[in-house]
Amino acid sequence: MPRPTAAQLAYGSATVVLCTLAMLLLSQTSSGVGVTVIALAALGLGLLVAMTVSQPKTVRSAVNAKSGGAPARAPASASASSPATAPARSAPVERVPVRHAAAHASAERVHQR
Repeated sequence: MPRPTAAQLAYGSATVVLCTLAMLLLSQTSSGVGVTVIALAALGLGLLVAMTVSQPKTVRSAVNAKSGGAPARAPASASASSPATAPARSAPVERVPVRHAAAHASAERVHQR
């Protein structure tokens, strides 16, 4: 199970605190059983909110989306299809170190002329 992100922790915690306060104020309960039920309900809501916060994209999938390459992981519907109906993958992109990117780009222009 992946570790929760900062956004998940923040949204979940805020939900627990605000829901607990709102339910305690609205119900005006003073019994221990009522407070326990409200606290458990708020924890459940906080967990639900924390789990539904969208996960950040991984670096690999963000880079592939920018370069137009194939996604890092195929969607679940594609894995169920037969290999004959699977979409064709694009050709691999040549990886160039960052410090040599300008030299590589100028060499590409020379080769294209």
